[in-house]
Amino acid sequence: MAAPNAQIRPYKLKDEKVVKFAIGKGLMEGLTVANRRAVFHPFTLSIWVALSCIMIQYFGWWPNPEHGFLRFFSTVPAFACWAVPILALIDWINRPYFEDATSDALHGLDVVNIEEYYARSPSSGFFVLEYDGSIIGLIAIDASKDSQSTQSFKENDKVNGRKPGTSSVAMIRHFYVEELFRKTDVQDDLVTFAVRHAFDSSEEVKEIRVVTSSLHGYVQQSLGKFRFKMDGITRIKGVYSWTTGTMSLKRTDWIKEQPTSTH
Repeated sequence: MAAPNAQIRPYKLKDEKVVKFAIGKGLMEGLTVANRRAVFHPFTLSIWVALSCIMIQYFGWWPNPEHGFLRFFSTVPAFACWAVPILALIDWINRPYFEDATSDALHGLDVVNIEEYYARSPSSGFFVLEYDGSIIGLIAIDASKDSQSTQSFKENDKVNGRKPGTSSVAMIRHFYVEELFRKTDVQDDLVTFAVRHAFDSSEEVKEIRVVTSSLHGYVQQSLGKFRFKMDGITRIKGVYSWTTGTMSLKRTDWIKEQPTSTH
């Protein structure tokens, strides 16, 4: 039996549905992390226990020794009753930010026509990581003149009407790897491939930037391995909040990390 084949290749039109799903999934994954952190925060747990105990006291549900081991189950309804609204409240507060971010990303000008958008600069590229015929990751680097634009697609917008060219600053717009494969550090291969493509394809690119979130730890860890540095941090309002920031890698720092050939 042949071993599964893994490769990083350019995006193809047939990948559109899977790629768009992965972009949305990657952004909404932050909601799961934010909710989980909020649920297990000591303050949240304290409120949950306190409200449950008040309810138990009010209804007289404290364990009765006469009922043996089963007496402890008398408190379960109170704890379960308060767990549901607390979980719902946390999700209700956090969800709008992630839904808006996902909508903005999927309506971005680069996602409407991926092939045309990322063909406007030799240093741009949308690459997918394929394993055994399935897409398990992706990375998109934009070095076009619009690389720092956050414009959403409108009815009269056309990618092919925009001028080609290369910016001095390239942006990693999308970066995602399936959770099952992150332990193998395949995300590092995607970063290496994209950074090398951007810098080697054009001397005009002097810096690569990417906006990251503290909720996507594997992304920040991978970028940090390649000398990406955090430039600025913004605290996002949510339950206990989280941070986003821009990480950047300068060409000079990348060159320093490359092995020098000897003749």
